[in-house]
Amino acid sequence: MNTNTSAGAGPSKSKVGSSSQPSETSLKRKRGVFYKDLQHMMYGFGDDPNPLPETVALVEDIVVEYVTDLAHKAQDVGSKRGKLSVEDFLYQIRKDLPKLNRCTELLSMQEELKQARKAFDVDEEKLASME
Repeated sequence: MNTNTSAGAGPSKSKVGSSSQPSETSLKRKRGVFYKDLQHMMYGFGDDPNPLPETVALVEDIVVEYVTDLAHKAQDVGSKRGKLSVEDFLYQIRKDLPKLNRCTELLSMQEELKQARKAFDVDEEKLASME
């Protein structure tokens, strides 16, 4: 049977560009890593509190495939400059305005938190030096 991935491991590496290969390589990853997170997200978007494990696994496969594809595309853009940056990811989602707006919002919040932590650390150091 041709579905045995261990028997065809050698030749499959030479066919990395084919459309069936990413799904085979994604099966080798550890499954269920995002199970609880996806279960909670699905419930937050109106699903049952305890969705079927098959449904969560399917959603996980879709999410992992999307993120992997996005990362590869961003890496292709970033390789022209020699490094991967946040802007490469923003460039990839530039046409999806809700995602782009949410990402920029989260990045600005991250920067605000970083500045707040830095200010807090400085204040803590001043207090420690005064004692």
